[in-house]
Amino acid sequence: MPDPTPAQDHPRPHDPFVDWVRQATPYIHAHRGRTFVICFGGEAVADPGFAHLIHDITLLHGLGVRVVLVHGARPQIEARLTQHHSELRYVNGLRITDDTALGCVKEAAGVVRVEIEALFSMGLADSPMAGVRIPVASGNFVTARPLGVLDGVDYRQTGVVRRVDRQSLVQRLDAGAVVLMPPLGYSPTGEVFNLSAADVARSAAIALKADKLIFLTEEPGVRDAAGALVSNVLSGEVESLLAATPGPAPHQAAAGVPAGLTEDLAQALRAGADACIQGVRRVHLIDRHRDGALLRELYTRDGSGTLITGQPYEGLRPARAEDVTGVLDLLRPLEERGVLVRRSRERLESEIDRFFLMERDGLVIACAALYPYPDQGMGELASVAVHADYRGGRRGDKLLEHLETIARTRGLKRLFVLTTQTAHWFQERGFAPAPRDALPPEKQALYNERRNSLVFIKDLAA
Repeated sequence: MPDPTPAQDHPRPHDPFVDWVRQATPYIHAHRGRTFVICFGGEAVADPGFAHLIHDITLLHGLGVRVVLVHGARPQIEARLTQHHSELRYVNGLRITDDTALGCVKEAAGVVRVEIEALFSMGLADSPMAGVRIPVASGNFVTARPLGVLDGVDYRQTGVVRRVDRQSLVQRLDAGAVVLMPPLGYSPTGEVFNLSAADVARSAAIALKADKLIFLTEEPGVRDAAGALVSNVLSGEVESLLAATPGPAPHQAAAGVPAGLTEDLAQALRAGADACIQGVRRVHLIDRHRDGALLRELYTRDGSGTLITGQPYEGLRPARAEDVTGVLDLLRPLEERGVLVRRSRERLESEIDRFFLMERDGLVIACAALYPYPDQGMGELASVAVHADYRGGRRGDKLLEHLETIARTRGLKRLFVLTTQTAHWFQERGFAPAPRDALPPEKQALYNERRNSLVFIKDLAA
């Protein structure tokens, strides 16, 4: 069913490019000077389209984002192990890194680092890198320790992050460099350890108090039971989500990984949730196969992947004084078309405590107001509006259900609404036509004969 506000008319066609730039402008300002940790696997490096990703990262850097890149090297390592007639062994989903494997890890990590540095060094006149020089800094930023012996299994040179040298990372970022971190760690005794790229990225984001941790995954993101992309997951829900993931385990999954998820996606979910719990506000899981997905995720409101946050990305709450401008922006097009009664800023400021709204990443995308008439046991539902870009998601229904609950808690028995153009929407939700004299006397006295609004009333079940 449609939401209660009808589609808006556009008086003239818009240039999609101009529209996109205007939509992106708030994010350009918001992201400038922020620190993003971006993690991707060796599969992305081996992809023929990897240069496009580097170009997008270069754009982030040019827009003032402080970038830390963490790369994996699994296919490169496996190729070298094959040459040595060996393979990377897993026990309980954890890698065992023997001396042969460690040599392949070092070699592969070095090759990947050089390939990435080469792409950042491009400067052809007809390329996106024309006139750009971006220094790339790498080093021994990660102190690691051995994973050790678990359940009798010695994991040898497989390690876990012990500490990240935040000061050194900040110095490189302050100097304008892109920091590159391989899946390697070093011990005070001079040992080298094979690390999970997700562990390195998580630890770096926490140490830097990064504004975003971004995983470019081989999968589109988290899917629900119907196969639809889940746009927002709360950090506290990740473990239950992993445990409940349906379907047979794909062949990429290692032992110990929940069915229906690859090892990489499960690692990204766990690392992302832990990063959120430890202070990283937002973690993004983005399908790296989709060209431009990184830019779409960062510079559009709806993004393109799964977002992990500590609090809901989109929420329903009472309006506050600082929401007046957002509510006015939402209501104004409908007021201009005569769908809603015009409210001045002064009036809205005085009545803002009557409003409830749905907010998405700082944008007011839906609102409604409840005006109680306690002597008659009635309440007026007013200014029900949903942003044109966010209809179809039952947001109008959710607002109505919420305000009905609020009305019941205040002892109101009935809700009424006056409308000129959305009568059917309210009728479909239990509102029945009523005469004007069914309204509270004070509302009857304010009735606008010129608008000739229809009256609908809904009895609120106990």
